[in-house]
Amino acid sequence: MTTRTSTPPTNRRRTISVRGYDYTQGGAYFITICTRDRECFLGKVVNGMVQLNETGRLVESVWLQTATVRPEIELDAYVVMPNHFHAIFFIHESPGVPGATRRVAPTKNHSASAGKPCRPAGPKPKSVGAIIGQFKSLVTKRINLTQQHLDGFVWQRNYYEHVIRDEESLNRIREYIATNAPRWDLDRENLQAAGKDAFDDWLATFKSSPEN
Repeated sequence: MTTRTSTPPTNRRRTISVRGYDYTQGGAYFITICTRDRECFLGKVVNGMVQLNETGRLVESVWLQTATVRPEIELDAYVVMPNHFHAIFFIHESPGVPGATRRVAPTKNHSASAGKPCRPAGPKPKSVGAIIGQFKSLVTKRINLTQQHLDGFVWQRNYYEHVIRDEESLNRIREYIATNAPRWDLDRENLQAAGKDAFDDWLATFKSSPEN
């Protein structure tokens, strides 16, 4: 692995974060995190199936441990692809309390309606940004230690996050994650993609506004 000290300037996954939205709220969230320059160093796709290498298996292992160290979240569908990671998770309204997980996000921003600031400086401990940041940091640390590149750059700085609003969207994203590997030749993160995936067009219809 080449040692890096800054974020590569190209091939970044753009976020469509909802402006003013409180990302500490209970609900369902879909995330995509891409490797640096979309390099395929997590594995490969063979005959429509992902074959993870040691690094890819490490990514998977760290993600599965996330719910153990963060009782406020519940993991759902996920997939580690050669150069990116998709996952759905739920944030609990009250960690450890049965029935306290909102299955989809509220249609209104709680903090906004209460007149409270929604995005203070730095991610809150329970926020989507903090959860992803901790995951990325731990993966990077373990990869660098294993491969002896202590300053190695693993992930893109940006990531994609999507607030899941209803069960229909939740199930569609679950289906996409489950079929990501067989559709690798259409994946937007595949630098040799032979076409365009309709799923990305569907996601593009969501705007960065509190109403969506």
